[in-house]
Amino acid sequence: MPYRRLPNTDKARQKALIKAYQMGKELPPFKLAFSQSTYQKIVSLLPGFEKKMLHQKSTLAKQIERNKEHLGLMKKAKLYISHFIQVVNMAIQRGELSPAILDYYHLKGYTKKLPSLNTEEDILKWGRCIIDGETDRVKKGMSPITNPTMAVVKVRFEKFLESYHNQKNLRQSNCRTLKELSEARPEADEIIVNIWNEVEETFKDLPDDLRRERAIDYGLVYVYRKSELAEQSMFKATNPRLN
Repeated sequence: MPYRRLPNTDKARQKALIKAYQMGKELPPFKLAFSQSTYQKIVSLLPGFEKKMLHQKSTLAKQIERNKEHLGLMKKAKLYISHFIQVVNMAIQRGELSPAILDYYHLKGYTKKLPSLNTEEDILKWGRCIIDGETDRVKKGMSPITNPTMAVVKVRFEKFLESYHNQKNLRQSNCRTLKELSEARPEADEIIVNIWNEVEETFKDLPDDLRRERAIDYGLVYVYRKSELAEQSMFKATNPRLN
């Protein structure tokens, strides 16, 4: 005996509501297998639910679309920051600069290795450290680091920073639309359960196959269990004339 399977995705919820809405629109109330009060709930909920779905899909698509560019800017910022630190360390190793210079960049302890630059937070932290440190040094009359210069590093960092804030806003927007959609699901699920219960109640006196056939017209979904599917396959195999 197949069992009905309620929607478990937003797309499936939308499909179930649309099917019921179409039936309610096409049939007069006395022929409709669910109540007018339920139909009015569909009319009230469906436009807003679909709008929330479209909004969430749009914000996610925009975030994904811009993420490729963002990753490119992040890679460039990481490259220039790491090159700047390496140039400083090589100058120290050659004896051209004092190891004390690392204090300006908060890099004490990184004379033989680079700090981690694998995450956005890492790049934000060390980008600001070397920009602030180099600015402080130059203000005190010390010679600026070159190849790359701080001006070039700063350009790459600021492009990344702008992209970072844009992506952060997009992520927040996507989280907000997901929350709004999530908050609409319980009501959608409740309405769908009411529709399906009322439809099955209307057709309860019909033979099982006909009852399910009529219910499917209203969007109900029935699923056979694996054991039932196996029995059906075996039955067809042993009764080829019935196929």
